[in-house]
Amino acid sequence: MSLIQQYRFVNLILIVLITIGLSISLQFPALAINSNNGADIFEIHCASCHPNGNNIIRRGKNLKLRTLRRRKLDSVEAIAELVTQGKNNMSAYNDRLSPQEIQAVSAYVLQQAENNWHK
Repeated sequence: MSLIQQYRFVNLILIVLITIGLSISLQFPALAINSNNGADIFEIHCASCHPNGNNIIRRGKNLKLRTLRRRKLDSVEAIAELVTQGKNNMSAYNDRLSPQEIQAVSAYVLQQAENNWHK
């Protein structure tokens, strides 16, 4: 087998493996990360700036219940709007998260705030 034939064979194998992997993930979505889990979404997208409900960028704009109330963000709907649209230093996540994921992470944030961010 020549070097070009080996290269084509390896590419063919890679294409087959990728195709199989995609078809399995589409047929069995339960094998994928449960993206509707607010805690998981928070860990992936939010915790780097908001560890334990704090804010490493702007200390006064944390996710504690007192702050959420003061900023009129003490409902799932208000938090979801902020997550969707973003504001000032916080990016919008409407291009990265589905509406269901935004609702899940918003509900998680409010629940954690009501529990003073105790796990």
